Amino acid sequence: MDQERLSGILLHLTSLPSYGGIGDFGPAAYGFADFLAASKQRLWQVLPLSPTGYGSSPYSALSAYAGNPLLISLERLVEEGWIGRERIEGLPGHDGPVDFDAVYRTKLPLLEEAAGNFVDRADAATRARFQHFCDENAYWLTDYATFSVLRQTHGCASWNEWPQEQAQRKHDAMAAVLSEHARALTIEQVIQFFFMEQWTALRAYCRERGIRVMGDVAIFVNYDSADVWTHPEIFELDAERNPIRVAGVPPDYFSSTGQRWGNPLYKWGVLAERGFDWWVSRIRRTRALYDVIRLDHFRGFEAYWSIAAEDATAVHGQWVKAPGYELFKRLKEVFGELPFVAEDLGLITPEVDELREHFGMPGMRILQFGFSDRGAHIYLPHRFVTNTVVYTGTHDNNTTLGWWRDDATEAERAHVQSYLQGIGHEEEIVWAMIRAAARSVANLCIFPLQDVLHLGSEGRMNTPSAVAGNWTWRYGQNALHPDFATQLAALMEMTDRDGYPLPKQCSEGGMPVEEAARRAEVAARV
Repeated sequence: MDQERLSGILLHLTSLPSYGGIGDFGPAAYGFADFLAASKQRLWQVLPLSPTGYGSSPYSALSAYAGNPLLISLERLVEEGWIGRERIEGLPGHDGPVDFDAVYRTKLPLLEEAAGNFVDRADAATRARFQHFCDENAYWLTDYATFSVLRQTHGCASWNEWPQEQAQRKHDAMAAVLSEHARALTIEQVIQFFFMEQWTALRAYCRERGIRVMGDVAIFVNYDSADVWTHPEIFELDAERNPIRVAGVPPDYFSSTGQRWGNPLYKWGVLAERGFDWWVSRIRRTRALYDVIRLDHFRGFEAYWSIAAEDATAVHGQWVKAPGYELFKRLKEVFGELPFVAEDLGLITPEVDELREHFGMPGMRILQFGFSDRGAHIYLPHRFVTNTVVYTGTHDNNTTLGWWRDDATEAERAHVQSYLQGIGHEEEIVWAMIRAAARSVANLCIFPLQDVLHLGSEGRMNTPSAVAGNWTWRYGQNALHPDFATQLAALMEMTDRDGYPLPKQCSEGGMPVEEAARRAEVAARV
């Protein structure tokens, strides 16, 4: 990562007030990019853009490579002539939370219809562009399309519940799928083409305004995913392709039984023998989507919590070393500089810090975490180093105002009053935290949009322990008031996060060389 001072806003695409009941790559996304530019923000952080599985969570993906079809803008497809405007009338509107079930029922058939029209009507130049996309992404696209078609054929059942010859990818079964479902497979590929075309256009619009995109890579993948179905040899599976051991985290202050995530673990030895080829291809795809990459659960690259698949909790798991150094060394050999941010929250050992620092990755600091006791002061600005990303909060935390109102203890409130300016009115906590983050020495500074909008707990994106109601938040159509942009822009200028080219060299007295030379010249004339 470079050492430039930047600031950005965290907002997942689904939270945009787009037409159709869910945020997408349509006009609202471009309007938000304009807001970022007016606010002098230079990063847009999004959550994983993968097609979602269980719970509609961005971190519960059906593929580590594919894009989520629900993010495709039907309005853009109308403009491009792939579907008639009358076909998208009457969809859910711009406001209100996402109803994922309703969106799946209404939007996916329309995307398939548009893709079918593309197959039937695309001209030679457009077909050539589509074919180039297919060729460039052949290392994942055909397998994902096959997985997706079979999953729909079997009523969205997990792949291990399919007929054995399909679950285990027997040659004759796969040949039959390619023959019998040829059009459906092409339609799935076209939908991915739509996704990439629209996302590329949006990123180009951001780039023209000096805005880079930061996206997430979850360390583990879902069992019910195209990745495990296609590459069972790199995961800890038995002869029937059921998980042997799964991922999670050990018991801690928050949970006496830990967390059993259930993701299958990698066979790191096999991956190492193959030059980490699967990870190389995954990062190659990720670099095509984002400018900066946040590695979720970074500590798992140094050691991960391994749980027997038959265990109902994480209590009896064990730490197992991972070849993180060898992996990142290989990635650096292939890609050069690694644009990674390490999500190093939770139980972090010196070995995890050493791995991160060896490869120059910034770690994360969450201001909300810094006020509980002396041990939490590592999350406060006076303990930061420059190679850090500071957040007021993340998608897994309450909003800053919600935290202050509903979650902060009396001790935490007292500590905030001592450390920051006095908080006379509850809403003052939001800008006090934003200013503290922006003023810090951390090179990167991220604010959830909910904090910029001064939202309380009603704006929370995810509560990790909740089984329902997550990921549904969207901001209102008129929420991005120009006053917010003006206030943020002024703060970015004063904290040198607006991209202004600062002098890099200083004279002996600490004055910029250019200014010292100018003053010397004036003095000589006098």
